[in-house]
Amino acid sequence: MSMSTRRRPTFKEWRTLCALLVLSAAAPARAQTPAPSQAPGTSQAPVAPPSAPPQSARPPLPNRANDALPLWLRVRGEFRERVEGFAGLGFVDGRDDAYGLSRFRFNATVTPTPLFSFQLQAQDARVADKEVGPTGIPFHGSFDLRMAFADVGSTKSPIAVRAGRQELAFGEQRLVGPVSWLNTARTFDAVRVTLRQPKFQVDAFGASVVRILDKEFDKSGNGNRFFGAYATTAAIIPNGSVEPYVFWRGDRNQKPELGPTGDLQETTVGARVAGKLPVRFDYSTEMAVQDGSVGSDTIRAWAGHWQLRQSLPVAYAVHVIGEYNYASGDKDPADGKRGTFDHLYPTPHDKYGLANQVGWRNIEHLRFGGDLTPRKAWVVSSNYHSWWLAEARDGLYSAVGAPVARIASGATSKHVGQEIDAQISHPFTPQLQIAGGIAHIFPGGFLKQATPGASYTYPFVMATYIFLADK
Repeated sequence: MSMSTRRRPTFKEWRTLCALLVLSAAAPARAQTPAPSQAPGTSQAPVAPPSAPPQSARPPLPNRANDALPLWLRVRGEFRERVEGFAGLGFVDGRDDAYGLSRFRFNATVTPTPLFSFQLQAQDARVADKEVGPTGIPFHGSFDLRMAFADVGSTKSPIAVRAGRQELAFGEQRLVGPVSWLNTARTFDAVRVTLRQPKFQVDAFGASVVRILDKEFDKSGNGNRFFGAYATTAAIIPNGSVEPYVFWRGDRNQKPELGPTGDLQETTVGARVAGKLPVRFDYSTEMAVQDGSVGSDTIRAWAGHWQLRQSLPVAYAVHVIGEYNYASGDKDPADGKRGTFDHLYPTPHDKYGLANQVGWRNIEHLRFGGDLTPRKAWVVSSNYHSWWLAEARDGLYSAVGAPVARIASGATSKHVGQEIDAQISHPFTPQLQIAGGIAHIFPGGFLKQATPGASYTYPFVMATYIFLADK
């Protein structure tokens, strides 16, 4: 039955299904853990095929297309189906929905020589049975060319260049990433130059974000410009890396607090430091400052991320996590000084809550949680989140940066609310992976004052199937 004619599941049905999936970690694993696969948007030199595995271990026939193709041509297909929903959209009681998200991708990589390759990716994203809220981008994006780039140099070359439509991702992707969780995801038309040494790498790029357009070819430009450099070195601190960066973003027709629309010119300077500590601790911290202007307004903002993670010496590979995030807000919406941190082009999913109702702007965020593997390749995680506004006269922003709620005169309570979430994932085979989760937000004083104050629940189940390739 097609997605357009099937019955729309009720929210209660999907909430029950997601809860059962989250609790199903005790189910036995049925397949081996897949080897790490090549990330979309990367290239590698062709290598001689390994000896054929035993017939019982070989992937199904539709996943062995590359066995019949010449080594200089590799293909890969991916189909992802996610059913998700919500109860209490906008924190309004009764605004409930459940809908399907389908995404198809086809990759082809041509590698005529080890130092030159070309890759393209076509994508089609659809939404079905969505009745509440928007149904366009980022839920729907008709068939289009998502990536098309050329690589000069290999992943080990001291100098490499990538030019064309591509993904950009740096560090933990809190500022720059493809946000693949979205049905449509993000790419850039860009030129990227990579310089490598044994303990040092720097990537410099010039780019423009691609706008997804319905019924016409996706385009970049339109005044948007994005330049930057991101370095990584393992030579400064033991058992860790230091990653300084600078990004510059420009755009046109942006609305300042005062006066007519004008140009945006914004510089972000920061660094990420991550590594290992004694007693099985890992740490990660990142801080960034911004300045510049938008029209007649000045920009002064900053943000920080601090995380500590420990691997416990117990069964089931248990990890516990504690984290604090901060992003500045605007103290006065009419003083000509913009203090709200701009998180640029991030991959924000599940960084500040699985429900994606909170982003890295005007926020203080505490997170405690962990994950474990009760069965082979079954990963279960759960987290608690609590949020406060950094500035009472600024608003709450979603994970993608869209305004959620605001009280211009200033909120009497900065406490946004709390979230409890749980997820589970498992690769049944190298070709098929499943995941599911559920999140529930308990509104705090701010949401009860700025909105009707209903609780918000977000469940999902997702399956990803790889075809043509073996994984």
